[in-house]
Amino acid sequence: MSAKIYYEDDADLSALEGKTIAILGYGSQGHAHAQNLRDSGCRVVIGQRPGGANYELAKSHGFEPVDIEEAVKQADIINILLPDEVQGDLYRSKIAPHLTEGKILMFAHGFSFHFGQIEPPKGIDSMLVAPKGPGHLVRSEYKAGGGVPCLLAIGEGSSDKTRTLGLAYAKGIGGTKGGVIETTFAEETETDLFGEQVVLCGGVSELVRAGFDTLVDAGYQPEMAFFECMHELKLIVDLLYQGGLNYMRYSVSNTAEYGDYTRGPRIITEETRQEMKKILKEIQSGDFARQWILENRANAPSFKSMRRLQATHPVEEVGKKLRKLMSWIDEKEV
Repeated sequence: MSAKIYYEDDADLSALEGKTIAILGYGSQGHAHAQNLRDSGCRVVIGQRPGGANYELAKSHGFEPVDIEEAVKQADIINILLPDEVQGDLYRSKIAPHLTEGKILMFAHGFSFHFGQIEPPKGIDSMLVAPKGPGHLVRSEYKAGGGVPCLLAIGEGSSDKTRTLGLAYAKGIGGTKGGVIETTFAEETETDLFGEQVVLCGGVSELVRAGFDTLVDAGYQPEMAFFECMHELKLIVDLLYQGGLNYMRYSVSNTAEYGDYTRGPRIITEETRQEMKKILKEIQSGDFARQWILENRANAPSFKSMRRLQATHPVEEVGKKLRKLMSWIDEKEV
């Protein structure tokens, strides 16, 4: 079944006239949503605790942030753009007590809503507008006159008016120029987690490290291993982004294309595909969500340990050294 996609003419910004939109959290997505909405003529209030870098960033962008409770009181639409792992506790302590009938809860990712960390009370509709790109891209594309495609989901029992407001919001951040695909909270959440774990973050990270380790263990120079298994990945991803697998294969050598067809299935084997299905079931059942929630309630000891360990892998050290030699790279360091 083809997805329903909305564009510019399907959305009316005037639906947001007279309404105040609270952006809770001025991080990656928050800063982009807030500025784009303001530039689209919407009334925006920022909920951000004082003292942090994001509070100062919001002030530097011309906003006057207030605490979360005050932002919720002022707003008609409340977009929770805080990290997944803190949303549940903050909702219960700072957001829920100030919800009154007619307000709308909103998300850019459905994790907390779908897995029961946030349960809107009766009289509170819910919706999701999820840009398919990081916040800096949402902002830069808007400023360039374009927009990042978005997903739109409406909570069960929410009114058609909420869909109208969701489309208006998507238009306000530029999403209707790229296209807004209608989905559900469950579909957005489960596919997002699956993509992150199996391909985009978990799969790619492990593939890069395994390739690097294999070459270095076989006696090749770490610098050569870095270029072949990490640095050149950007060239391939750019080709995929522009024209899919076919364009990538058209653009590389025949030798590379033949190796793709004949060796790729030996890396992503039937066993790998079965493991992907297991991971998807863990997401669908809520097992992953429960594990992540409990990890954070214990102050994330395993997560912090894994982060420290992964940061010291040789591919990171070699890459740091080589990137300093490439002046055209906008080098970043955590």
